[in-house]
Amino acid sequence: MAVMLDMVRTSSGGHPALLDPWRAALDWGEGTVLAVLTATHGPAYRLAGAAAAIATDGRFAGAITSGCIEADLILRAADVRRTGRPCRVRYGDGSPFFDLRLPCGGAIELELFQLRDKEPLAALDLARGERQSLALHVARDGALSCQPYRRTGPTPAGFAIGFQPDIRFLVFGAGPEALVFAGLVRDLGYDHMLVTHDDACLDAALAAGCQGQGLARLGDIADLRPDHRTAAVLFYHDHDYEPEILRRLLRSEAFYIGAQGSRATQRARLERLHEFGVSDADTARIQGPIGILPSARDARTLAISALAEIVGQVG
Repeated sequence: MAVMLDMVRTSSGGHPALLDPWRAALDWGEGTVLAVLTATHGPAYRLAGAAAAIATDGRFAGAITSGCIEADLILRAADVRRTGRPCRVRYGDGSPFFDLRLPCGGAIELELFQLRDKEPLAALDLARGERQSLALHVARDGALSCQPYRRTGPTPAGFAIGFQPDIRFLVFGAGPEALVFAGLVRDLGYDHMLVTHDDACLDAALAAGCQGQGLARLGDIADLRPDHRTAAVLFYHDHDYEPEILRRLLRSEAFYIGAQGSRATQRARLERLHEFGVSDADTARIQGPIGILPSARDARTLAISALAEIVGQVG
């Protein structure tokens, strides 16, 4: 089995735990087996709703644990293909498989089933690409269907997995702070756009690998459509650029709006917005100073601090 797992790691073009199991299953098609984590008891590596896809040749995408049971899942996937029947299994505390231990000390329950119809996965892929929320329902016989969004959990007829759009970042500004923050979210794979008025900032972003959909000029701000999973962060030293940007953002559904600067800068920022007629209720949405680390002045520290604050506010 070690040989098989080595093949899994190298054939996927990256670590299998970093691959999207639903997109992989859509690509691999017939014969793919999906394993869905339906319950956890005590400490667990992943939350309920986590999934893995196992191809007929042993390729693996996604993660249920940090490697404790994945080899066994490949074997059980072969049984699911052979019998054509879904399989329910428990690992860890209370499991009959005493030789498969979970170091965390908890227990997990999984449902394994063979992919029979790619259409629900195609609909899921389309909805996620269009930043729509929905749920993928797994019936007791393994049949998949797309439904309106609901939180992940059991249903009377099976199990539902809720999908919300990933966080999207709008990064406004110029200079090292904007560039470092945009680079951080880009390297982590987040959808993002750096919006700047500064040619030097644009050139530096292009040289760092930011291109296409990830760059825009400040004059194009009217074309941006922040949704309820968008975080907008302003990194300006010249704060004269801020009022119009903030007024537009406050009319959007963005769940996070933050701006770089000290407490004194934040007070002046809000006072100026009040002069433009922006209400207290609206200006209360603007985070400042940004970040979980007080008085972060290094661009890298500020970027990490701000990102931690934003991710911590995601519902």
